[in-house]
Amino acid sequence: MPDPGHRQFSTADIVAGISVALILIPQSLAYAGIAGVPAHVGLFAAALPTIAAAIFASSPYLQTGPVAMTALLTFGALSVVATPFSPEYVALAALLALVVGVMRVVIGMTRFGVIAYFMSRPVMIGFMTGATILIAASQVPALLGVERGDGGLLSEAWRAFSDPSGWQLGSVVFGIAAVVVIEGARRIDRRIPGVLVAVAGAILVSVLVGFDGMTVGEIPTGFPDFSLNLPWSSVVSLLIPGLVIALVGFTEAAAISTVFAAEDRARWNPNREFVSQGVANLASGISGGFPVGGSFSRSSVNRLAGARTRWSGAVTGIAVFLFFPIAGVLEPLPTAVLAAVVIVAVVRLVRPQEIIPIWRQSRLQGGVATFTLLATLLLAPRIDVAVLLGIGASILVHLGRELKLTAEVEVDGDLLRITPHGVIFFGSTHKLSNTLLESLADHPNTQRLVVDLGGVGRIDFTGGDALRAVVVHSRAAGLEVRFDNIPPHAERIVRGVLDSLD
Repeated sequence: MPDPGHRQFSTADIVAGISVALILIPQSLAYAGIAGVPAHVGLFAAALPTIAAAIFASSPYLQTGPVAMTALLTFGALSVVATPFSPEYVALAALLALVVGVMRVVIGMTRFGVIAYFMSRPVMIGFMTGATILIAASQVPALLGVERGDGGLLSEAWRAFSDPSGWQLGSVVFGIAAVVVIEGARRIDRRIPGVLVAVAGAILVSVLVGFDGMTVGEIPTGFPDFSLNLPWSSVVSLLIPGLVIALVGFTEAAAISTVFAAEDRARWNPNREFVSQGVANLASGISGGFPVGGSFSRSSVNRLAGARTRWSGAVTGIAVFLFFPIAGVLEPLPTAVLAAVVIVAVVRLVRPQEIIPIWRQSRLQGGVATFTLLATLLLAPRIDVAVLLGIGASILVHLGRELKLTAEVEVDGDLLRITPHGVIFFGSTHKLSNTLLESLADHPNTQRLVVDLGGVGRIDFTGGDALRAVVVHSRAAGLEVRFDNIPPHAERIVRGVLDSLD
């Protein structure tokens, strides 16, 4: 099969790129709302960043732009320091995009892209489940035609849902109809642009009936202003959320690229993709957008529509640019339809049932996943903090497992055999030393000691030094010492210990 990275740009890329743009335009408006910025800022984040990403992309199918998860992370980071939709907030969103962009470019340029895999799967499952619940909840007021208050995402969703007297019937009808159209189109043929059909139909009906409910409203039709006149004094406060977005937001792009590369039996370079996603965020920042990432749904559409090279993404960005002068046609669009677009996009990602198998295989890892899920829901909108807590819990569990060094003790006449199980490193060496001392005290007639290393997973330098101490103390007590079943990975350290004593 030919390597997709060496295919030539063709008309198929043009068709695929335009097909994705027809989905991206309404999605960018919806995700802008999640991020807490005006709708037209979503268009800014959908144009130049998509083109910039295509220049450096490793995957021929990856489509970059506004995505729900990154938008929610943006809202969580900024809503506590500025009022959403305010000029100050919009400026901070652009600055945050620059911070994310610099971090991703640095990670990619230093070939440290493997860091994307450092977050454990239980943490990601817990976080993704919690975040998608929050994303869906954030759309409930708009879906019901209820003005959103100043409460939390879950509390506002419950307030809107629990008071049917405040529902706007027209918004509810538009929202339900949009869900039916989008889902129906997907079930009939994934190539049918259900989002486009739902949005175009809703605009037409809205105009014809004179819909007086909540709509997108005024959308500036000019091109973005390219500027670096941003609140640079806030950079330091954005470093931690920027790092979280840079890493967590990249996991979706990594998952997409990995899946498609495997299906095409082609290479994929995470370092290059980090650079691609970083440059996209830099482009978003200078053009007045907000942090962006790779979209699984749009990338799938891109591939299904026949894309052959990464330049299909550039076509998508150009198509969005060409739409700017006529963006005003979206003004009559009911916000309930945008809410439906978001809910349909993320509802399939809410999979709490994935946590159950983790519990069955490991209670500790199941606890990490559940803890991260609850932290994400309870700490909203600061879900970036929830991610850090989840990673911290995962590290503690790992350290706890590393510290768990056990040792079997067998006595056969004057022979004492000690078989440690686990990792012999600086945090667990004391257990090995204590086991030896207790065993010698319990069996004073022992003359020979055998340390069986067949059950040892790893030995670090401090662990090797502990083995050296075992030999020294044992010989001082008059024992003959021998190591059995030395694993290949520990051969050098153990032989070094023995050589230093000869």
